[in-house]
Amino acid sequence: MENTGRAISVRHRDVMTRILFALIIGVAGTALLVWLGTWQLQRLAWKEDILAAIDARIAADPIPLPEVPDIAADTYAPVALSGQIGSAELFVLVSQKHKGAGYRVIAPFLTNTGRHILIDRGFIPVAARDAARRTGPTEITGNIHWPDDRTSATPENDRQANIWYARDVGDMAKALKTEPLLVILRSETPPAPGIAPLPVDSSAIPNDHLQYAVTWFSLAAIWLGMTGYYIFRARQTKDA
Repeated sequence: MENTGRAISVRHRDVMTRILFALIIGVAGTALLVWLGTWQLQRLAWKEDILAAIDARIAADPIPLPEVPDIAADTYAPVALSGQIGSAELFVLVSQKHKGAGYRVIAPFLTNTGRHILIDRGFIPVAARDAARRTGPTEITGNIHWPDDRTSATPENDRQANIWYARDVGDMAKALKTEPLLVILRSETPPAPGIAPLPVDSSAIPNDHLQYAVTWFSLAAIWLGMTGYYIFRARQTKDA
């Protein structure tokens, strides 16, 4: 009897040790996951402030074309310009929802002040690549931008076939003999039939922080549930 009681006592002590260890791990793990979820909510608020500032800048009153453009200071800056659209074109392969594959049309633009810049006129279907498009005197509105289209999976531009897979502003400027400055059009007057402007906006900027927060909080709930289940089973073993 004495040995049996001693064995039961040892077993109970072992079970209690396991329960205490599981409780420590469970609380620590849950706290860490909740902290990560809370951090993502803070990041969400930070990103929403940035996106709101970008949207406000995009929609602001036009400014003069910067003499020395700066990526940090002038990205998304709105401009209204008068000048001439040149006849040369570069074609950037893209796909549009409900429209399928097509091209962004990049053209040179000579401002009335004598500057040569790039303009992104918008989207055309693949079949319209060789169609004639209106050029000549035009008033444009748009936003200065340095697009970051290229990823590790982006093919190299096929310059011989004039198919570009990323709007590499520097290379496009060399090809069209302009400044390395791109304005993505919101409108051109008179309008160009067959070209659908693709104005810059903040929708393409990733903002997945809410999804990340939900994931971390879900993992915290699962971790806590698993800890509770483990402790429940350990207590059953103790009471057996």
